[in-house]
Amino acid sequence: MRNKEVAEKFYELAEVAELAGENPFKVKAYLEAARVIENLTIPIEDLAKEDKLDGIKGVGKSIAEKIKEYLETGKITKLEELKKVVPEGLLELEKVKGLGAKRVKILYEKLGIKNLEDLEKAAKEHKIRDLEGFGEKTEQKILEGIKSLRDKRTDRFLIGIALPIAESIVNLLSKNTPIEKHMICGSLRRMKDTIGDIDILVTSKNPSFVMDYFVQIPFVKEVLAKGDTKSSIITQEGIQVDLRVVENDSFGAAIQYFTGSKNHNVRLREIAIKKNLKLNEYGVFRLDDNAIIAGVKETDVYEALDLDWIPPEMREDTGEIELAMQHKLPTIVDYKDIKGDLHMHTKYSDGANTIEEMARKAISLGYEYIVVTEHAKALGVAHGLSIEEFKKEKEEINRLNRKFYPFKIFLGVELNILSDGSIDFDEKDLDIFDLCLAGIHTGMNQSESAITERIKKVLQIPKVKIIVHPTGRIINGRSEYSVNIDEIFREAKKYNKIFEINASFERLDLSDVNARKAVYEYGLKIAIGTDAHSTESMNNMRFGVGVARRAWLRKEDIINTKSLKEFEEFLREV
Repeated sequence: MRNKEVAEKFYELAEVAELAGENPFKVKAYLEAARVIENLTIPIEDLAKEDKLDGIKGVGKSIAEKIKEYLETGKITKLEELKKVVPEGLLELEKVKGLGAKRVKILYEKLGIKNLEDLEKAAKEHKIRDLEGFGEKTEQKILEGIKSLRDKRTDRFLIGIALPIAESIVNLLSKNTPIEKHMICGSLRRMKDTIGDIDILVTSKNPSFVMDYFVQIPFVKEVLAKGDTKSSIITQEGIQVDLRVVENDSFGAAIQYFTGSKNHNVRLREIAIKKNLKLNEYGVFRLDDNAIIAGVKETDVYEALDLDWIPPEMREDTGEIELAMQHKLPTIVDYKDIKGDLHMHTKYSDGANTIEEMARKAISLGYEYIVVTEHAKALGVAHGLSIEEFKKEKEEINRLNRKFYPFKIFLGVELNILSDGSIDFDEKDLDIFDLCLAGIHTGMNQSESAITERIKKVLQIPKVKIIVHPTGRIINGRSEYSVNIDEIFREAKKYNKIFEINASFERLDLSDVNARKAVYEYGLKIAIGTDAHSTESMNNMRFGVGVARRAWLRKEDIINTKSLKEFEEFLREV
């Protein structure tokens, strides 16, 4: 599905068009198209093939043509034309907090600012404060925004950006070239929260055809290298993708080698040497006669070393090899084990879809239940609800439960842990909810002791069951707030509370390290919730499960692997 990719391109088109002084109605149309495409539940490429783009709300003939052009060529002519009249650095300026297209345009026209360096120099020389609509405070915030932006810069990409690109490339190769086997390897296969580049391995009897096709797919921004069996490209998003065609006899060994991690592989090679064997990307060989004894299947590689096969997400050399030697690896949760989503928002608060649309999506994913958890009233920026508004939502949920039986929708709430440790509602008002979540959304700059005490105070509220996005991190964006996680886990154990792995790929919070600690050191249970604000983002559950697998969590450690009947029993105990 290329929806997110196409939406990003239209967001970019809107930004460039506004900077270029295009008609405001066009800019608005591009933005609306981007939002609609981003929230589609059907692949945009399928709609294009069926010539149904005009049927999408907010997509007229002109925009439909641009979508088709991008899907077919990887470019939008209008965007390329506008980029010629807009200095490249202006787009970077829009990433500075507090600067939108209008302000960037003023800075460019009044002070000739074309890039971050110009902006920083002008702010330090106090040239910005005198511009109409800016002022001294804005000037200072701009300097802070520049620093923040530079701190965020990284050569690593979010898994939720990289994995769909890798999957789209594999789909194109599968449909249009004679590949037989394929595997996405590296950090992506290990489900790390960020990745450096994408490694794809395939087998084929016609490698040159595969390589010829690969270097001209729509994703390509630059071809770094093209060979007979290996080629490298840079995608439009700036991610390097390496494609290798390997021999079928070596495919298992190759995917093991290129999956990593480096430390895991070093340990395996040491084990091989002790057994008078040699292990590399071509197979497992006897040292005395160089005869290959394993290579076709990855499981055979591990078996040749007297090890149980180790799931890719566990391959970090943190004890998994020792357990594989002893045949004591835990049976970790599977992606298909999830029976429901416990964290989502609808149009009642700041979501893009109705409850019914979210329910239909959940049913299509094979779920037995969902918990709808709108924001509570204290979070005004997210259209938090009052108790009366929640009662109205409850009425709709009751109606939909009759319609979708035996699938079930539960009424939940995402409460705000306020600066003094209180929550939005009186405890007596919480009885309306089937499940109460609570999380910190403000006051993240408090001291470690203050934030720790805030969370501990909420843990003592009987009706609050789950602490969501417990450390507040935004990957590549915002660091975790200061909190004594061990103290929090100890307190949570006293009250039988649960911690969330937030499956939004910008968060993935708890991290795998903290989730493993919560379960294996403190005996806590985990909930995985997507925090979905649209039907499309409900697909992010796999990223949360990936974190759980990296944390070695088992099915029984995660409450939303329970069947509907088991989950209802759990709620009765809350």
